[in-house]
Amino acid sequence: MDERERALDTAHRRAGEFLGTLDERPVWPRASLDEMLSAFGGPLPEDGADAATVVDEIARLADPGLVAIPGGRFFGFVIGGTQPAALAADWLVSAWDQNSGSSLLTPATVAMERVAGEWMLDLLGLPATASVGFVTGGQLANFACLAAARAAVLSRVGWDVAENGLRSAPEIRFVVGADRHSSIDRAARFLGIGTREIVIVDSDDQGRMRPGALARALDAEDGPLIVCMQAGEVHTGAFDDFDLLIPIARRHRAWVHVDGAFGLWAAASPSLRALMAGADAADSWATDAHKTLNVPYDCGMAIVRDPADSIAAFRTGGDYLIYSGLDPWDVTPELSRRARGVPAWAALRALGRSGVARMLDRLHANAVAMARGLAGIDRVEVLNDVDYTQVMFCLDSDDATRALGAAILADGTSAMTGAEWRGRAVLRCSMSSWVTTDGDVARTVAAIRDLVAA
Repeated sequence: MDERERALDTAHRRAGEFLGTLDERPVWPRASLDEMLSAFGGPLPEDGADAATVVDEIARLADPGLVAIPGGRFFGFVIGGTQPAALAADWLVSAWDQNSGSSLLTPATVAMERVAGEWMLDLLGLPATASVGFVTGGQLANFACLAAARAAVLSRVGWDVAENGLRSAPEIRFVVGADRHSSIDRAARFLGIGTREIVIVDSDDQGRMRPGALARALDAEDGPLIVCMQAGEVHTGAFDDFDLLIPIARRHRAWVHVDGAFGLWAAASPSLRALMAGADAADSWATDAHKTLNVPYDCGMAIVRDPADSIAAFRTGGDYLIYSGLDPWDVTPELSRRARGVPAWAALRALGRSGVARMLDRLHANAVAMARGLAGIDRVEVLNDVDYTQVMFCLDSDDATRALGAAILADGTSAMTGAEWRGRAVLRCSMSSWVTTDGDVARTVAAIRDLVAA
């Protein structure tokens, strides 16, 4: 074998070894950042090394600092596992090394991304003619959608932001729910919308925007308007009532954006689809494939109803009304990028429509089972309605809850992450991985029961 073949062979062997340890290795890292900096740091060597040796060194040194995210008991944040076809396709993406911004340059990967987008629109019940831009994740998906929204609502009042900028532009009213994800505020900041310009609408005990509160907020004044709604609150998993909320926003000519980083996928399951009722009437939607679809990082999607709005925000040149030549760099901020949509195509092709639905139903069933198991532990209180994939719980004091969170990570059986909800310390369990089994849930509940007792 030549150097490249030896390096790839080493990477394949070491990857297999890592994946083979997932069931028994501690889920949380065993090494700190300082320890990892020490392991990999030091002066740059004067002389190089054989590629296979370097790959082997990476795998050996990194191992204690790795998280068992691809395993069945990582429940932190909202991070999915990796479908086998998606993982293998991602290896091909790196080997092919295609710069996938242009269909003229890389027609194979752009075609797969375009088809993957069409399949997603069909699965999610969204307009078939919408643009789908593959970005790094939910943050950039929200940004890309809201950039299109900004250009569109200003255009409606005669202001061309691409030509005139923002210095003297009409003020945009930016309306959000009290429990929106922080990536919405961050995207607004990227777009020149400050925190003082954000209108916050009250939400209920599960984090759903209250329709009456939205109506009162929108009746205050007129002008360019963007309303951000949510499919899947990050703590509770709750969905805004789109059937009630979107018509309220429409009466004020608002652009409606739905942040559905993990929740948008509920539409792909017949048993969960009701959670998304009415969401198809929005103007844009943000979601991730590296969450609920379980493809490798990174892969988010910015979906915009009218491709002309995406093009107006991002196309580098040409007449923005020409859709037939729509390229990836026409609908997202990036020009050069890897073909991150190819693993999404592979996951969808391997699962099929029924497989996606079964996976979603399984994630929900795992969340219900986890909530039931946790509720049976003395001192544990489950705080949310488990309508989707999130479980939020706590103990009888904030100090005890935080101590339990630290103990869970130190124990290593599973990984869950802490947060605050309505002024209380809580722990969050997100069911996001196709790998999770009944045994993983039972093993996690048993470990938590022992930790609480201790």
